Amino acid sequence: MTTLIATGHPLQRAGAWAVAVIAERDDPGRVSVADLDTVASVLVADVLAAATAPKESSRYDWWKVLFALYPNSKATHSKRPSDPNMLRPDIEQFFTPDDPDDPDDPDDPGDPDAGPRRPCTFCSTRTAAVWAKSNLPLFDTSKALNTLPPGVPGWPVCRGCRIAMWALPYGAWVTAGSATVLSCQEPDAEREFARRNVRRARRVMHAGFSGLPAGTRPELVVLTALRDATDGLCATTLWSFKNDNQEPWLRVTRTRRALPLFLATVDGNAPLRRGWLLLRRALARPDAGRSGASEAARLLFEAEDGRSRPLLGQLHRLLADPDGAWSVDDRESLVRLAFTYAEEVFGMETDLEPVATLIADWIAQGTSPRGRLAEYRKAALSDYELGGLLVKAYALLQLRGNKSRLVGPESWKPLIGRRPRAWEQRMLLFAQVSVLLQQRGVAVSGKEADPQREGEIEALVDRSTFGADAEGECDEYDEYEMEQA
Repeated sequence: MTTLIATGHPLQRAGAWAVAVIAERDDPGRVSVADLDTVASVLVADVLAAATAPKESSRYDWWKVLFALYPNSKATHSKRPSDPNMLRPDIEQFFTPDDPDDPDDPDDPGDPDAGPRRPCTFCSTRTAAVWAKSNLPLFDTSKALNTLPPGVPGWPVCRGCRIAMWALPYGAWVTAGSATVLSCQEPDAEREFARRNVRRARRVMHAGFSGLPAGTRPELVVLTALRDATDGLCATTLWSFKNDNQEPWLRVTRTRRALPLFLATVDGNAPLRRGWLLLRRALARPDAGRSGASEAARLLFEAEDGRSRPLLGQLHRLLADPDGAWSVDDRESLVRLAFTYAEEVFGMETDLEPVATLIADWIAQGTSPRGRLAEYRKAALSDYELGGLLVKAYALLQLRGNKSRLVGPESWKPLIGRRPRAWEQRMLLFAQVSVLLQQRGVAVSGKEADPQREGEIEALVDRSTFGADAEGECDEYDEYEMEQA
């Protein structure tokens, strides 16, 4: 009989993988009854230590995690006992075994004192245990009316799923106020995500959140997990939530299925690794606690509500910045990164060089290339304004007799028409124009590249793109794993 099933529910699934990691099993389906007993004892010990810890201690930070997920439970209630021995029975009761009689036999009534058995809310295993929303994240809040049918005391939850739902914070990326879990088509990536987070959870318990490097994000852990698990098609989803009594929220971000192909391509190509390192370096804000590696990883995730920064948009901002300081090699690497992402992830097949050459000729041959470049910057992302600029450039170059290299309106359609990916096409066009101009010696920005930065980037290009920070320091989870070795 299977004791633990990883279901399609993202929170239960994350907890099931955490149970497997803590029990040192390859997957949740291999978890035994004895393993559940072991994990339950770990959960009870950790909950009691956090619930009775002094507020000034690092262990209290784990209580903050529990409070963010289970704000109305006996482990986090403001009137909970301060003595662990008094609190222990209440916590142990969370994970008591189900009726030992056969739960798969519908004719077996089980223990009459335990109440009727119903299918588990998550995995359909029959159980008499019923949980209310105080022990289940995102199952209503104290401000919401109970959505259970009349006379139903709660949701049936079998022992395996009860343990999984409280192992959830171990397998999630947690902060003092929220948690993020992963759903992925590749189970190896889910296991790797859970494994790294279980180790991180232990570090939070021992050192508190102040003991973790600032600025890291779950998206970077996902990229590393995908890199190690697969280089094929694989969609991933991050579910970030806060189970707060007053302002609960849920945010969902996703990657495209072809993202692992992009990661593998970048990792195996020196110019692309250079472009990714340059992007990370540009996004790093040490004074604000922002890791460049984490911020770059975040660009690969698209928010369900559309409120996310796309990678191509960020690359466009860097390349279009008049104060950007890029050498020709730097700019070519960033542009190549943009085109590779468009090709691998979006499946875009582009040949923008003829149109880019038209615009570059118009800018370079003007009496004020800088002024024309500023005009193009302003029009670059607008279909209407770009169309007008192309008409002007085409006409002026025709008058100059430069007809052999001109491409007409038929080649402009993908850029100025109401077509899918036209916005991305316009960003890629600007990227290619900026490279052509810099190759011709036209000043695209007002600053020179920093030789010291160039040397630092060169020293890092041969390293794995998604393993070390742009400054040469290990990411949080890699550093922690080396400490454990």
